[in-house]
Amino acid sequence: MKLSEVIKILNADVLYGEDHLNDEIEIGCASDLLSDVLAFAKTGNLLLTGLVNPQVIRTAEMVDIVAVCFVRGKMPPEATLKMAKEKDIPILYTQYTMYKSCGLLYEKGLPA
Repeated sequence: MKLSEVIKILNADVLYGEDHLNDEIEIGCASDLLSDVLAFAKTGNLLLTGLVNPQVIRTAEMVDIVAVCFVRGKMPPEATLKMAKEKDIPILYTQYTMYKSCGLLYEKGLPA
């Protein structure tokens, strides 16, 4: 699934990474525990999380996350966006809950 499709499905805003809209998302990962992301995420993941601190970007970089989507209407601070730009990791933002976001993406064919 292309990142542009994820944006449509989640009614998401792109906070950074408009040039990555054709990137392929292979699988979804949803967690507010970064230790779980480190343990279970795979290359090609879209990370759905309610955590908005810069550590999310560091973790995403370590496991080759394709993009990060902040859920529950949480807006990341400038430090997080700055780091995402430095690491060239696309950042999305949706008002949907994590549960609804996962359900919508799964329904449209994104594997878990």
